[in-house]
Amino acid sequence: MEASFWHNKWEINQIGFHQDETNHLLIKHFGQLGLNKGDRIFIPLCGKTVDIAWLLSEGYQVAGAELSEIAIKQLFEELDITPEISEVGSLIHYHAENIDIYVGDIFNLSAEILGQVDGIFDRAALVALPTEMRRRYSSHLVNITENASQLLICFEYDQSVMKGPPFSIMSVEVQQHYVAYYKLRLLDAPNLEGGLKGRVEAIEAIWLLQKPS
Repeated sequence: MEASFWHNKWEINQIGFHQDETNHLLIKHFGQLGLNKGDRIFIPLCGKTVDIAWLLSEGYQVAGAELSEIAIKQLFEELDITPEISEVGSLIHYHAENIDIYVGDIFNLSAEILGQVDGIFDRAALVALPTEMRRRYSSHLVNITENASQLLICFEYDQSVMKGPPFSIMSVEVQQHYVAYYKLRLLDAPNLEGGLKGRVEAIEAIWLLQKPS
């Protein structure tokens, strides 16, 4: 899947994947990460998610990575925050108190640039990527975050009925990506009310991935 696909979505404002409310599974299960106020949460492929505003309001720092600068300009406008903007290699860094967003290709984001990560919330990254790119992404995420614990949301549905994104990712694939680095636990798997895009019945599964003790 080419970067132009996502750039076009933002340019024409075709962002049905954007949620207007904080993700209910994040609110319900965030405490499972066992973090402290002030810890830094990384949100890969964050868009302008309102989950960021919720995390900031709860007293956490937020870091994010996003391909579209349109999305990040809108994010800071909606947060009513004026960021400092600079270039870091091939990435554009938007910075303000308690928030750092890196705009560009996430595969160009290194551990050194990203800095400390205490936890990860992946709602829209793994599910947005085609199969071959998911393998590359999951390995990269582990490397740049030193396999920080994460909450991961996946959809499970009949992909013969509807093509992604978001793609269907079953539990066996989650295991394939992450079992070498984490203890995995399925926290919740409710039916998605109204189905996925109103077109296919789906389960919205949330996983807790923790560093082995």
